[in-house]
Amino acid sequence: MMSPLSTTARVIGRAVPFPGETAQPLMGCRVRAGFPSPADDHLDVEIDLHAHVVRRPAATYFVRAEGDSMLGDGIHDGDLLVVDRSLEPLPGRVVVIAVDGEPTVKRLARRGEQTFLVASNPRFAPIPLAGRECEVWGVVTHVLHALPGGGP
Repeated sequence: MMSPLSTTARVIGRAVPFPGETAQPLMGCRVRAGFPSPADDHLDVEIDLHAHVVRRPAATYFVRAEGDSMLGDGIHDGDLLVVDRSLEPLPGRVVVIAVDGEPTVKRLARRGEQTFLVASNPRFAPIPLAGRECEVWGVVTHVLHALPGGGP
């Protein structure tokens, strides 16, 4: 039977930049996700992906998602999540939270005076937090996943 917390989180490391060269080329044009357009043949600048997704290194860590309860938010099984512990877990934000000791990733929601965790996959019911032991581990700021056929 599938856990009601289905998409779990497994911490894999702190957000520490690699020493040495980390910048990668950034194209000087944007690419359209619709009809193809000609691209510029030159690079504009270099971009350090770590600096782009990690705003507060001391408060940021990476975690791997497991499960499919957050598919509607683009979080797939095996995705790498960037989590910032310094951000306030406000309603509407996607959070990594331990519920009764089990870490999960869900969207935080309030209905009246009650707080819930809401999956973005309609197969999963909201999880009321009243009476449960909860510890917010941080707010998810970015999701990184490989597209089919894009991996090694």
